[in-house]
Amino acid sequence: MRALPALMVLLAACAASAQSYPTRPIRLVVGFAPGGAADIIARTMSDPLTRVLGQGVIVDNRPGAGSSLAAEYVAKAAPDGYTIMIASQSGMIINPIVNKNISYDTERDFVAITQVTSSPLVVAVNPSLPVKSIRELIAEAKKNPGTLNFATSGNGSLPHLATALFDALAGVEMVHIPYKSGGLSVQSVLAGDTQVTFATAPSVMPHVLTGKLRGLAVTTRGRSPLVEGLPGMEEAGLANYDVSIWYGFFAPKATPRDVVARLFEATTQALQDSKLKAVLAPAGTEAVASRSPADFAAFLRRDADALARVIREAGVKFE
Repeated sequence: MRALPALMVLLAACAASAQSYPTRPIRLVVGFAPGGAADIIARTMSDPLTRVLGQGVIVDNRPGAGSSLAAEYVAKAAPDGYTIMIASQSGMIINPIVNKNISYDTERDFVAITQVTSSPLVVAVNPSLPVKSIRELIAEAKKNPGTLNFATSGNGSLPHLATALFDALAGVEMVHIPYKSGGLSVQSVLAGDTQVTFATAPSVMPHVLTGKLRGLAVTTRGRSPLVEGLPGMEEAGLANYDVSIWYGFFAPKATPRDVVARLFEATTQALQDSKLKAVLAPAGTEAVASRSPADFAAFLRRDADALARVIREAGVKFE
């Protein structure tokens, strides 16, 4: 019986803590060096988050192993809402699938707070390739199987898996040529060393606008407000295809629900900031909030299942 009053005191303390949260600055961990997409999004969001929460949001860059080092750090952090992480499907879904040495499990070790951004990829080709649409690209690939090369930012990257999914749904087989970065993959298509790339809008659209590359479509189901003039995949002729690069916020698994709810509310409010949207758009990124933490968690499970299926059924290899 003596344990009951102690338990009531503990629960009351936790509730009071959640209601007063936050009372000190929050650390927002980024798994990449300053200047990358995740870092830009985090730093752009830190000011509106600080205004909404009434406490500073400090960006903490912890690069290494494709953001896995940062994820391992956050997974072991105190679950009090003062250490959170921004991460994409590469760090939270793809890395755990392809790297068996990773110690964290996304569903076991993290609580999903909300999605924060979404970015389409653009399907672009060298103008020497005689195709002007997705339908024509599929026809060309079927007519000459195994002769078209597609460039990506590396084995296991989202562009790699996006193209593997395209091949599987379209019933074609293009040859994968991995590079060490997205910039190098785009340069290879510009030089004619490869013919096709699925790449971010900022990396290819300047070349599309000058005629050095030909844009065929965005990789989302419908058109994107970030890329004018290009159809979505359904309109372009490939049904059931919908791929984008997303970033979201995560906290250690045992973070109290009330704290997670406060972080969700603050983030969705911060995402309405007009200055934030003005910074994200030129970077090819759109502010997108989940309907709830549970909705984001369900989205993660669907995305994980879909990417695992692509890897398995398309026979994607990770050298």
